[in-house]
Amino acid sequence: MGGSFGANLRRIRDESGLSLAQLAAKINYSKSYLSKIENDLKPPTADIAKRCDSLFGTAGFLSAMVTAGERPDGDQDEDVADDEVWVMVAGDDGERRFHRLPRREVLTGVGAAAGFALTGGARAVVDEPTLAGLRTMFGQYRLLGTTSSPATVLAPVIAHVDTLRALAAAGHPESVRRQLLLLASRAAEYAGWMSQEAGDERAALWWTHRSVAFAEAGGDEHFASYALIRRAEIAMYRQDPLTTIELATLAQADRAAGARILGLAARCEAQGHALVGDRAAYRRALDRAAALLAEADPAVPVLGSSSVSDEVALADGWSLYDLGRPAEAAAALDRQFPGITASARRARARFGARRVLAHAGNGEIDHACELAPAVLADAAQVDSATVRVDLRELARVLARWPGHPAARELRFALGTALRVRPGSGG
Repeated sequence: MGGSFGANLRRIRDESGLSLAQLAAKINYSKSYLSKIENDLKPPTADIAKRCDSLFGTAGFLSAMVTAGERPDGDQDEDVADDEVWVMVAGDDGERRFHRLPRREVLTGVGAAAGFALTGGARAVVDEPTLAGLRTMFGQYRLLGTTSSPATVLAPVIAHVDTLRALAAAGHPESVRRQLLLLASRAAEYAGWMSQEAGDERAALWWTHRSVAFAEAGGDEHFASYALIRRAEIAMYRQDPLTTIELATLAQADRAAGARILGLAARCEAQGHALVGDRAAYRRALDRAAALLAEADPAVPVLGSSSVSDEVALADGWSLYDLGRPAEAAAALDRQFPGITASARRARARFGARRVLAHAGNGEIDHACELAPAVLADAAQVDSATVRVDLRELARVLARWPGHPAARELRFALGTALRVRPGSGG
């Protein structure tokens, strides 16, 4: 069906019997703004398209018109040589950035290589208590990551990866070597996640690739499916729903990957369908995710987030906003948010920001402004690039209420939060 977005929106609205004023009231946008969109004087936004698709039941038709042709150039999945590694270093201006450095230079300063040098090359003996200590250490890094900036946790996690890799290459029995490599794969995956949280997608993808290599060397033939999920999540935050769905679907092709991986892949697929505006496909995928995650073996080491108790319910609240249903999203997140423990600050910042955004998107500006300070406090602590995506969207939503005093005050606070980063001296 041809025609511009504006022409199609007007046709669908007329066929539904709604006036422009009635449409404006139902989706919380001004009549004058929608009139400009219908007359092709203003470009449509993804948010308006999602809300209209939800209201008119057009199954993502309008959203597809907005997103067509807007995918970023390439996957930015730049390869890095095996003798190089991504590390975060502080520049002369105090800002921390990722740099690609020769592995030899990195290993002379961190990880097992430094330990071997300090002990005169003495061979490390790795037994079960040592392995338990290494697992505990990684668990502590993950715990630290729930409450602090990626800049705090990335350097020790990268050192931990290289320690495990070097120990695995030190001639231990095969059973020990495999356990070291499997732990290295989990630590490398976590380095990729923290790289994404630090805003470096390229480093996130590189560490994800390394995690697969470690896992395969350790005998885990299914970890590659989880790496596809991580790539799908990166695409999701890039607002690229088609790639999100494609990668999440590929991750479900290996039916032997286990209920946890398959469930996470189905959940990610559902979030991609939400971005497209296809509610039926979204619900099917989310129901499948709930069933699979309920079957997951709790004795198996957790992949993905371990700081929330009901990730499917939280994902539902998250995605209802993407489906253009902010009132339902706000209600769902109101129910689930109190279950996130106070110590899980990264999760509280992520879902708290989406909760505030849902209330604001539903026109509940006073309530959104009441909830926002606690979210901004958590967001400042964890310094998350993915949380900042929703905070920027919140600022845009609040701009629709220029005369609202609390909204103006919150927009100022958001502007400050988005400009000032921990450790920047601002």
